[in-house]
Amino acid sequence: MKKQNKRKARSSDQMRPEYDFSKGVRGKHAARYAAGSNVVVLAPDVASQFQTAADVNETLRAVAKLVERRRKRQTA
Repeated sequence: MKKQNKRKARSSDQMRPEYDFSKGVRGKHAARYAAGSNVVVLAPDVASQFQTAADVNETLRAVAKLVERRRKRQTA
């Protein structure tokens, strides 16, 4: 087996004093976040066409309406 060299902590690896997580609770909001989020990663070429998340949502809502209209016509 090879010995693994332990990396010595550099000053940049240390937590800054202004970041105090001593009273933090791990996973406090995890369930709520998981229940209400649906993260989608866009391909870079697609993402470049939209400035904001609102732009993406507006476009997807418009496409969803078109798809729904098409379904209604096909079943009628």
